[in-house]
Amino acid sequence: MATFLYKLGRFAFRRRWYVALTWVALLVLAGVGAASASTSTSSSFSIPGTEAQKAFDLMEQRFPDASANGASARVVFTAPGGQKVDVGAPKAAVENVVKELKTGKQVSSVADPFESKAVSKDGSTAYASVKYKLTSMELTDADREALKDAAQHGRDAGLTVEIGGDALQAMPETGATEIIGIGISAVVLLVTFGSLVAAGLPLLTALIGVGIGVSSITALANVLDLGSSTSTLAMMIGLAVGIDYALFIVSRFRHELTEGREPEDAAGRAVGTAGSAVVFAGLTVLIALAGLAVVNIPMLTKMGLAAAGTVAIAVLIALTLIPALLGFAKHRVLGRKVRKGLKGIKDDASDGVTGGAGSAAKKPNMGTRWARFVLRRPIWVLVVGVLGLGAIAIPAASLELGLPDDGSQPVSTTQRKAYDLLSDGFGPGFNGPLMIAVDAAHSDDPKAALDKISRTISGMGDVEKVTEPAFNKAGDTAMLTVVPKSKPSGLETEDLVHTIRGQAAGLKSETGAVTLVTGTTAMNIDVSQKLNDALLPYLALVVGLAFLLLMVVFRSVLVPLKAALGFLLSVVAALGAVVAVFQWGWLASLLGVEQTGPIMSMMPIFMIGVVFGLAMDYEVFLVTRMREAYVHGEKPGQAIVTGFTHGARVVAAAAVIMISVFAGFIGSSESMIKMMGFGLAIAVAFDAFVVRMAVVPAVLALLGKAAWWLPRWLDRALPNVDVEGEQLQKNLAAQAAGSAPERAPEPSRV
Repeated sequence: MATFLYKLGRFAFRRRWYVALTWVALLVLAGVGAASASTSTSSSFSIPGTEAQKAFDLMEQRFPDASANGASARVVFTAPGGQKVDVGAPKAAVENVVKELKTGKQVSSVADPFESKAVSKDGSTAYASVKYKLTSMELTDADREALKDAAQHGRDAGLTVEIGGDALQAMPETGATEIIGIGISAVVLLVTFGSLVAAGLPLLTALIGVGIGVSSITALANVLDLGSSTSTLAMMIGLAVGIDYALFIVSRFRHELTEGREPEDAAGRAVGTAGSAVVFAGLTVLIALAGLAVVNIPMLTKMGLAAAGTVAIAVLIALTLIPALLGFAKHRVLGRKVRKGLKGIKDDASDGVTGGAGSAAKKPNMGTRWARFVLRRPIWVLVVGVLGLGAIAIPAASLELGLPDDGSQPVSTTQRKAYDLLSDGFGPGFNGPLMIAVDAAHSDDPKAALDKISRTISGMGDVEKVTEPAFNKAGDTAMLTVVPKSKPSGLETEDLVHTIRGQAAGLKSETGAVTLVTGTTAMNIDVSQKLNDALLPYLALVVGLAFLLLMVVFRSVLVPLKAALGFLLSVVAALGAVVAVFQWGWLASLLGVEQTGPIMSMMPIFMIGVVFGLAMDYEVFLVTRMREAYVHGEKPGQAIVTGFTHGARVVAAAAVIMISVFAGFIGSSESMIKMMGFGLAIAVAFDAFVVRMAVVPAVLALLGKAAWWLPRWLDRALPNVDVEGEQLQKNLAAQAAGSAPERAPEPSRV
């Protein structure tokens, strides 16, 4: 592989105009596609194989005019000064608001609170249920403004009016902190390289890659039914890996220049060595993201595949566009002092990032000093690192999963105020009613069957109310609403769902009707259960495939095992930090978390997938340099020092960049994005600076030569991909020993 990538790097360097224009053309093409695409809608949320989804599909089929997947709103009214909302002027004001709501263009139905008996026992509170023909993301700003205007007219009449439901849900905003994250990345790159040209290349190529990826997602959003969060997450991951992959190749190019190589040869060597690490690091990220398909939640699968596509683009750009742009920059990627020093210094090697040729030989850099410290005290470093992360991981034992409802919204929002008004006036269960779909097509007497089912459910504990069944036109299917006594996220509500489902078989044998439980609350319960069931198979698949991949890369059994265990340590610590902030409320105000609560069900498994891929990035980049030194004859301890001498500062810079990019998304208005931004940022910090920089060298120091042990039969069975460039070095040495160095032939494919 290293030989092919060497040729590819030189080809891109020589044909830089064609390569650069090709990527610009792809960016323009993707941008035109995004600009001409219709407005993105909300992804259809389906959970195949769950009872809640089966019930939802049944209602879609038997109640085609009910707009089961349309947006909904609950307009909650309370009268002022202890008055009753169902008499006099307050009642008239409510009726006027209801009439205005019915005039909405996309409104399919409005339930009058006085006709539907949606008035609290003390008469202080009432609510009108509004159903829309379109999903929340398909509603226009005009539709939302009409809803807000109707509520405002009620307020002008003296009522307290608040709006709950998903009708007010809009596209998430990321905030200015995203730009700040990119700005921090630029500063880190400038400090690392000491050259504006070198600092600008990773940013430029990362933005091009993200532009192509996000524009493609936008162009295909409606065709592939991609959700609103998909492009944001793809941007988050694409920016981080795009900058990092380019950073490593540019850094290696600078190192080769300081060794006295010609720019074209330096580009080839950079892509042949650092590019090999980029390929395998990218593959681990792709495996982790594509592996989300194991969960069998279409929305999660699409998010993973879209992000994986952006990562694949970042890898291709690093291997082709970076050497092409290096062809334009050449020695300008070095600082002025280094360029002057190269005229008189030919034998000293620079670390490629310090800004001075030969400085590594005269004065050990921070990476060298740290590696030597770890080699002297490996046990202490290992114990401190493991115990420290273990302590941070303790809150993860209290992890509570759930999907957000209006009760998790900030207290200042109208959705949260409506939630609290309903809880006070009717009880917390009114915020999360259960929908019961009854298929009575094979029942002899559907009405008698519904009476039996309704009586049975009414007699269960934690049931506040069961509404009258509503039959479809054919009379073979009915819907009824069950209002629990407890809140939607309460364990009592979850137990009630399981109780109803547990008695469904007995009811079917008695009545011939099939009883299915659905609704937002039941769907959330099913999602959490499905994610919990998929966690172990997902981990086994992703870690297993990555273990095999890393075994091919490092020609070792223990190094991939250490990498996997280190990942588990960092990700559990990151989950502990997420629980402490978003569930317990530690430092919540500092991070803009207005409302604590259960951690979003999809967040842990998605974070595990992303963090695993990124953790393997640093493992590959850092340990590949150690492996390269070991293969070329250095002792195990010296190989560790060499790896840190040449790679520690670059890995540290890459980690700071990735942390700043992820942290920039903490300013998002969407709780999933905010949690992901924080979780990924803290996970990268733990993994890069504790696991890879401390635990990994300590373990390798203790293992010695055993770290690179591989059974002979396995060594023969595994393909030799030459990531460390040993074969490439032999070929180049043989070529140099000839009468005249030959120009490397162009690869057969790009």
